Amino acid sequence: MEGCDWSGRSATCELPEALVKKQQGEAAAGCEAGRGSGLRMAEMQLQKKGKKADDGIGTVVDFLLANARLVLGVGGAAMLGIATLAVKRLIDRAASPPDEKDPEMKAEQKSFEESWKEAVLLKASPKLAQKGKRADLSASLPPPEPSQPAKEATAVTQETVPVDVKKIAICFTLQEILLDYYTVEACVPESQTEAVRQLVLDIRNELQDFLKAKHREMPFSALQLGGSLGNKLPVACIDHTCLLLPLILEPHLWTFVPGQTTILNDPRFWMIKRANLEYTARGSSPWDRFMLGGYLSTRTIVETLHKIIVGSINWPAIGTVLECAIRPVINPDVLQLEVTHCDFTLVIDILPMAATKDIVLVAYTHSTAPAENLWHRSFYHEETSRLQDLDSADSGVRQKCLQILKSICKKHPGLTRLSSTQLRHVLLHINNEPSDWTEAALSDQFLQVIESLIGYLDQGFLPCYFDNAVNLFSCLTEDDIEEMGYTLYQIFSNPESLLNK
Repeated sequence: MEGCDWSGRSATCELPEALVKKQQGEAAAGCEAGRGSGLRMAEMQLQKKGKKADDGIGTVVDFLLANARLVLGVGGAAMLGIATLAVKRLIDRAASPPDEKDPEMKAEQKSFEESWKEAVLLKASPKLAQKGKRADLSASLPPPEPSQPAKEATAVTQETVPVDVKKIAICFTLQEILLDYYTVEACVPESQTEAVRQLVLDIRNELQDFLKAKHREMPFSALQLGGSLGNKLPVACIDHTCLLLPLILEPHLWTFVPGQTTILNDPRFWMIKRANLEYTARGSSPWDRFMLGGYLSTRTIVETLHKIIVGSINWPAIGTVLECAIRPVINPDVLQLEVTHCDFTLVIDILPMAATKDIVLVAYTHSTAPAENLWHRSFYHEETSRLQDLDSADSGVRQKCLQILKSICKKHPGLTRLSSTQLRHVLLHINNEPSDWTEAALSDQFLQVIESLIGYLDQGFLPCYFDNAVNLFSCLTEDDIEEMGYTLYQIFSNPESLLNK
């Protein structure tokens, strides 16, 4: 035991310097081998994609650390442990699902999302926005981000903050209401009026050609388009028009008899009497076969024409050519055609008429007629000409007022019995006294016409403007008069209520 130093070192026990370097090199090689094995294990774990549990990895780590202490010593084992821990973290991150993240990253993201929600709520809240500066209020807001929380916050704000909308009633004068009613309701556009006029003229031509070709024994003049369409006047409604069928009568064989001198003694109805029967044989006139009791029978003429129109004319073929449907009315008391077009529906009255120089008589075949040979005198040409002359003289609006009244009567159930003829005569009677008929006075004159109508209905008598002996209300019953009078009184009291419907 000589030469031994009991202080912990001995000359004989001290390792040479070459041996120390050799041990350090072996330790470094062992560490590198440990690192290589750790990397190979990481690659294997990545290939298996996390199939092994955490317990297996821990067992491998403990085994490597235990063997490293024996071979490498404490220093090499520490270095191997650090490398192995790094490899383990790489394996854990690779083996974890994509949606699982590091707790620190989750906490950071959560705090970011909470901050975003708070910012969105600050933008959406109206109360917080009111606390801003005036400069901020004048600045334009940026467009909202396409985020679901922002939409929900906006929806909640819209539901919780009610918006009060006040409806402001706009008051119009009767003058303004009447002018608007005329434009919208009482005046058919010229383009539509022209289309209807052309269709009626085409039907007239077809009927006229057929009568001339097939029934020469009944001499007629050219059919005339009557009413507002025929006179090219403003049209309030295009649901009705008429065709006038003039009879050619020999002046020396037929005379017109006023109603006062007939057996009926009724100024409304005229008769056409066969003259000179003592000197001219029966049959000298083609109309002698329609004579009844020495007078021309309107009933016989209408029945004959009805058979021709209903049974002889091929209306379906004509309608196909004219692109409409034409159906004759079966009622034998009237001569009517119902026309259905894609844009409108129309009724055409066919009226046999007889005329002299200044008298126009229209066949009257109503079911309530007291006789079968009655004719009604028409003043239509005189009525329309008189109104046109009055409006031209003072730039008046009588015809415009007439259009409004006609439209109201057409559309109101209680006034359908009021005819255009009666309205025209009321207007003519009002003009017997000087009055202002300019457009500025339309509302006043409108009320004046209604007031006059109420007065005539109360009397039950509306005199014809051209013949005061004729009562234009004679065709009305007491119930009709009462209903129309009551309706007109309501209109007079509150005209806006009817015009606004």
